[in-house]
Order: sequence, then structure tokens, then C-alpha cells
Amino acid sequence: MSPDTTQLAQRLKALADPVRMRLVALCSVAECSVSELTEVTSLSQPRVSQHLKQLIAADLLERFRDGHFVFYRVPSNGQDMLARRRLLSLLPEDEPEFARDLEKLRKLRGEQGTATPDDDGDDRLLRKALVELTVAAPLGDLLDVGCGQGRILKLLASRAQSVVGVDIDSDARRLARAELLLAGSSNCSLRQGDMYSLPFDDREFDTIILDDVLSDADRPTDAIEEARRLLKEGGRLLLLAAVDDRNVNDTRENFADWAARTGLRLAPPRSIPDKKPGWMLGVATA
Repeated sequence: MSPDTTQLAQRLKALADPVRMRLVALCSVAECSVSELTEVTSLSQPRVSQHLKQLIAADLLERFRDGHFVFYRVPSNGQDMLARRRLLSLLPEDEPEFARDLEKLRKLRGEQGTATPDDDGDDRLLRKALVELTVAAPLGDLLDVGCGQGRILKLLASRAQSVVGVDIDSDARRLARAELLLAGSSNCSLRQGDMYSLPFDDREFDTIILDDVLSDADRPTDAIEEARRLLKEGGRLLLLAAVDDRNVNDTRENFADWAARTGLRLAPPRSIPDKKPGWMLGVATA
């Protein structure tokens, strides 16, 4: 048999087990830790881990470490992404057991607390400005550096092919995972990361947001250079900073200075709103 046929047979064998089918269905809508999968399925951790090992061998799941935890999810990229997606589309969407598992996970994460909503006028105008950018050009694969509790991830997830949020705060990432699950944003992933050394390959993202992390950074141009390393050809880097009447002009000048020092072409930064701004948004390209 050809390699593709052999892999298909391996995947079909892996999915033939009802428990493994449940695990794949759950990990297709959210990245899950072993402890969460154990709690949801009411199975022992060794048994869940054994099933996960077989699903990884069949390339139906991938694992990654985030701080002290290991998470599992259905891969969103890869050469055989379409083949995997076609196979998983055969899983019945109206399966009651899948729905019960998802509800258990939502309840489990809901008990861990939810993020504080951002509903003031400045935030609404910022959301509008970011959505307008998605109309001008697709987001593609999006990276949000300094994602916090997932405010922007929730807003832009449906407009991007894949979304990764990076934050150094483990509590923020935990809350973001809960919020993204409740929002139904299945194409999102959270990672622990340092903006000066991000755990991704060169030219991996079409759009990168430096999400209010530069103003207090010790080495802002180093953070921009690291983001630029990850930017695909023709991609966009969004510089975002919270401002007020006292620092809006300084922030605009900083954006221009940082872009010049890192060889980026920066469009005139936008104050949001125009009067008494709460945010400064700059769009830069290599």
C-alpha cells in the first residue's frame, strides 16, 4: 500500500474505538489537558494517556507543553491537513455523547473562573478598527503576543484561519482557554512565551499583533525584530498600545522610531477614538 493509504488505515483503526473517537471530537473544539480529559470521560489517567498516545501515532492529535501542563488538540496545519479534516468531518455532529463531553468541559472550565469583560466605548471602537483591517486584507494565520485573557482572540478568531495567543501569565492563559471554549473558537491555541524568544518557526504567521506589550518593554525593538522573524512575506505587524492624553504623542513617536529602527514600513498610527484616545494602533509591513 502507498504511504497515504497506510496512514488512512491507521487513522481508521484509531477512530474505531469509541473512547478515542470521543477524545478526538473533544480535542477538535478545544485544546485539552490530560486532567481535563480524565475528568470529562471519567476514565483513569493511564487509560486516557494510552488512547492519546495511539491518536498521536495516527497523526490525529498533537501534544504541546504549556508551563506545567501538556495539552492535546487536533492539528490545524500540516501537509495532510485537508485529508485529516475530511476524515474528521465524518464524525456525527449530533452525537449526544460528544455533546455531553463538551458540556462537561465547559462546566469544568467555568468553575475555574471567567475573564473580566471589556465593554467600555474605547474597546468597542478598537474592535471596530481591528475588524476593518480584516476587510482590507485577510488575517490568515494570526499570532497575538500578550493576549491576556483572550479579548482580541475572541473577536478575530472567526476571521482568521488559525489563531495563537501567547502570554507569560499562566492565569491569563487559563482564563483565555475558558473564554474561547465558551465562545466556540475552536481554531485558537494558547502558549506560554517570552516576546523576545517566541516558540515558533520563521515565517509562520500572516498577521502578528503586539498587544500592548511594547510601552513597558525593556527592549521594544528586540520584541519587534522577533515578531518580524515570524512574519510571512507580505504579512502585517499590528502595534497596539493603551494610551491617554498624557502619552498619546509620545506613543505615536515611539511607533515611528521603532519601525524605522527595525526596517518596517509603518502607516500613520491611528488614535482610537480620535478625541481623548484610549488606544493607539499602528500597521507595519516589512
